[in-house]
Amino acid sequence: MDRDHTPAPPGGDQESGLDELDRLYRAAQMYYEQGATQAQVAEQLQVSRPSISRLLGEARRLGIVEIRVHRPTAVGSDDLRRTLQELLGLHEVHLAPGDQSHRLGPGLGPATRHALADTPLSAGDVMLISSGATTYALAQQRLGDFSGVVVAPTVGGQAEPDAWHQTNEVVRAFTVTSGGYPHYLFAPSMPSPALLEALQDDPGYRQIVDDWRSAKVALVGVGAPASTRASIARSVPRDHPSLVRSVGDVCLAFYDDDGQEVTFPGGERMVRIPGDTLKGVPTRIAAAAGAQKVPSIIAGARAGWFNILVTDEATARAVARALKR
Repeated sequence: MDRDHTPAPPGGDQESGLDELDRLYRAAQMYYEQGATQAQVAEQLQVSRPSISRLLGEARRLGIVEIRVHRPTAVGSDDLRRTLQELLGLHEVHLAPGDQSHRLGPGLGPATRHALADTPLSAGDVMLISSGATTYALAQQRLGDFSGVVVAPTVGGQAEPDAWHQTNEVVRAFTVTSGGYPHYLFAPSMPSPALLEALQDDPGYRQIVDDWRSAKVALVGVGAPASTRASIARSVPRDHPSLVRSVGDVCLAFYDDDGQEVTFPGGERMVRIPGDTLKGVPTRIAAAAGAQKVPSIIAGARAGWFNILVTDEATARAVARALKR
């Protein structure tokens, strides 16, 4: 349980939101850490006893409380983690138990939190976060206390219909739940030539470019092959031959089996962190789960798009089998 930070929830009055989160924290601390009964917690907080069950449930949902169940069948997970780390040439691998591909936020949240806990971030440092279903789900979990840390997007996406492709929404969700100071990028993923030229003189856009260059940590998703995806940034021409042969993407940089970027019409106008700049970020944490992402993970890791992987045991075993073949 975290004790240091209580972020404001989305919407509503910020002060009342902080009071409610403080109540959640106090209820969880008394019940789980101090061993108080629900009746004692209710008396201390001056609420009804049925309210305590609701508060404790909400504290678990927001990640204020984390409960981990260790299965006897998972005793080989350390060997699996080390095997994957060696085969992919990664600095670290963090594994969630079982198959978490259908519950990305709560399923990968604890492992992602552990990965981020090892990062040397201080107030004023920059952390980047990409758009995508996985990062959007994780952004709604409490992943630590990032007070004073600048949180900036890696791609444009202001006009996307899906919330997980709206890069500012991902940044906002992260800073609401885990703290940090948001920097927003008010640009589509693929602007017109005229808009792209105008952006070069925009102070907000120039700030984001500076964030990309100075970032110490990046939390990114790994996209499945473009042709297999049900949801993708609408500016991406998924039927173009280059994208049909791509095996995945990181921050809208689509790559082939060797991890090399592929080109496609309009690609030169994409608003995203340049590949070389991303690979220059010291800590690059990729979160991904699901069998469809096995080739994406392998190619992305080998090409250095990320150096730390957060995934689940089911995906890790599928990656290991593919590599051994």
